[in-house]
Amino acid sequence: MPDDGHRYELIDGILLVSPAPAIRHQIVASNLNDVLKRACPAELLVLFAPVDVVLATDTVLQPDLVVAARDAFAERDLPVAPLLAVEVLSPSTRRVDLMLKWSRLEAAGCAAYWVVDPDTPSLIAWELRDGAYVQVAKVAGDEPARLTSPYDVTVVPADLIS
Repeated sequence: MPDDGHRYELIDGILLVSPAPAIRHQIVASNLNDVLKRACPAELLVLFAPVDVVLATDTVLQPDLVVAARDAFAERDLPVAPLLAVEVLSPSTRRVDLMLKWSRLEAAGCAAYWVVDPDTPSLIAWELRDGAYVQVAKVAGDEPARLTSPYDVTVVPADLIS
């Protein structure tokens, strides 16, 4: 794909092109990256986009953040579903993140999926149980989300926007 500042993803063979994220989006993603890295066990790795997550030959996603076992990563991508995928919602990607990516990650066996809305600020977290996502947290503002998958971490949405 061209290196033109856009995000390119392939879902079921359909190419999706998104504009570069806004600064607020990047601040939230960066702050959440810091929170995740501080709590991350040594055998896991937290990576910030762009990282290709190859779910199938016709489906390659680039979540804003991914967590996976260090040895699960290949030289250029993550060729398996991550333990955690996180999306920071943007007006241009909200529907894709909440519907398409959610369903593709669930079907691929991604153990946990979180979405953060910087406008609220809020966080919704799902965990895979018996092959289906179950909502395990929905918090806003100063309310903490105490999450356990893929490891114990507490996230306060309001802290991510500063």
